[in-house]
Amino acid sequence: MLDPHAKVRDYYSGTLERHGPTPLGVDWPNVLSQYLRFVQLVKLCDFGRPFSLNDFGCGYGALLEFLAMRHGDAEVTYRGIDISPAMIAAARARWAGNTQAVFAEGSQCGALADYSLASGIFNVRLGHPVAAWEAYVEAILADLAAHSRIGFAVNFMLPRDEGRAETGLYRIAPERWIRFCEQFGHVEPVADYGMPEFTLLVRRTTTARPGTGVHRVRRRSPR
Repeated sequence: MLDPHAKVRDYYSGTLERHGPTPLGVDWPNVLSQYLRFVQLVKLCDFGRPFSLNDFGCGYGALLEFLAMRHGDAEVTYRGIDISPAMIAAARARWAGNTQAVFAEGSQCGALADYSLASGIFNVRLGHPVAAWEAYVEAILADLAAHSRIGFAVNFMLPRDEGRAETGLYRIAPERWIRFCEQFGHVEPVADYGMPEFTLLVRRTTTARPGTGVHRVRRRSPR
């Protein structure tokens, strides 16, 4: 099986080199779209009590800026993980004064946390066959589950309207990944928040098994 890790690492190292520590540097068009995705992902988290967080595919640490802006009073112990050494170097430089944040280079979480989040890391397929890419996604989801005490959240792009050309991105209807994530816990799909995508909020349970998740896509406002 093809191993996507090297291509993913090189791709995001390249975007950072071209655009610096900005949304474009992690392949988002602007701050608004970046933050709108964060809004959905952190709906998993209980900000009423302290918690630890794995930010998998953290880039330069944009989630920390979002948390400071939207949840500045929350007590969050943050761990950012990225496959790109250049991204980790940029994040460490940017957040050198934050004692509640650490950054690690890697292709797995590497540490247990209450929650794990991953934003946009499955979107760019980089020419890999769909089967190989989905095996890569499955391995990451299993790792997120294994390193999350309470739950994890991820997002995916929805298919284009019929007749529109594909651009090499990975697009998928929710059901395939809802079914896969049911083995880890209670799955809440969220859609219709102004983006052509969906978010899965997966809350761990001790009796999780395939077929027990939530199949109705819940509509949520961006706020």
